[in-house]
Amino acid sequence: MQRVYVASLLCVPLLLPLNIIRAQTANPGPPQDQPAPSATSVKLKSPTPAPPIPADAPRMSKQTRYEIIRDFETQIVYARAFFPMGSKGITLKDGIASPNGEELRQVLAIYGPSIRPGDPAHISFVQIKDNHIHFDLNGGPVHRKKWYEHIEVQGANGGDVPLSPNQSVQNPHGTYLDIYFDKYVPEMSARQLRDLLYPVLDFNARSKEEAYLDTVPPKVKAAIQAHEVLVGMNTEMVLHSRGKAPKKVRERDGEIEYEEWIYGEPPQNVDFVRIVNDEVIRIETMKIGGEKIVRTEKEVILEKPDKDTEAKKEQEERPATAPSLRRPGEDSDNVPKPDGGISPVPVAPPPNQPSGPGPGDVLHGQ
Repeated sequence: MQRVYVASLLCVPLLLPLNIIRAQTANPGPPQDQPAPSATSVKLKSPTPAPPIPADAPRMSKQTRYEIIRDFETQIVYARAFFPMGSKGITLKDGIASPNGEELRQVLAIYGPSIRPGDPAHISFVQIKDNHIHFDLNGGPVHRKKWYEHIEVQGANGGDVPLSPNQSVQNPHGTYLDIYFDKYVPEMSARQLRDLLYPVLDFNARSKEEAYLDTVPPKVKAAIQAHEVLVGMNTEMVLHSRGKAPKKVRERDGEIEYEEWIYGEPPQNVDFVRIVNDEVIRIETMKIGGEKIVRTEKEVILEKPDKDTEAKKEQEERPATAPSLRRPGEDSDNVPKPDGGISPVPVAPPPNQPSGPGPGDVLHGQ
């Protein structure tokens, strides 16, 4: 009995190294010269684009319509383009959004922007029609009726009594997006639809800053990420780069009014950013040692509207029913003009001059 016990004790040291070797081969750890990757070092890759929609894809099925509506409604996305306020939304077809360029700038000047690039937007309503899909953003341009607002009650005299007075209320903060297809809305997945909407809506951005950086030129993007300001930037770019200025000063240089945004305080570097008409025209930096650096040459050129083209187009788009002193059918070039181009001033009657009796006046003493 003692011999068996001693033999078993002698075999234990021989079995332990074998078990350890098996455990190490089953669960290999990181090499000694390479540290294990941490959770913060792993970078998430952007999702790959979905396969394109076939040209001979059938019409979207009823089940897919339900899935698209359920997937997109109530989603929070980030805008990649300007959306006008009111009933002027964005139309998207073949990857091109309209209005764009000069037309978009005029619409924004008249109605104002509802959503700016980089702003979060809420998809509040989705409707799939025959050849396009309609998206209401931030409630849409018109306040939609609730279920109880469709109910009408007749009064004692037979007149309709609305249950809610707000049945057709305009929503100034909402807008819409329509994406059009050639013949009909084809069968597609939600991922394919997101890729089609990418020119104007970003579904993959994780922050407002990330969505906005994808809409600016590469040079501006690099400057914003480095928290630098370039001559030629607009105010929105400056805000994304340096944030709100702690101090702002309004001054005048001759006939030009400008605004100075001041960043920093001594003994640190102080930047004076001069802005005229929403554009940075001058940057003055006061270094710690007293050195002054002034930059006035444009470092980035942004596309801007031509004022002459805008005025000409505005004159062409003037409605025919605009108020005028001309007679119907009268041409502006054939209107008789006074000699010398100066209209004669009508002679005013002398003040306090009694006028004769009118046809309906009663004369005293008759």
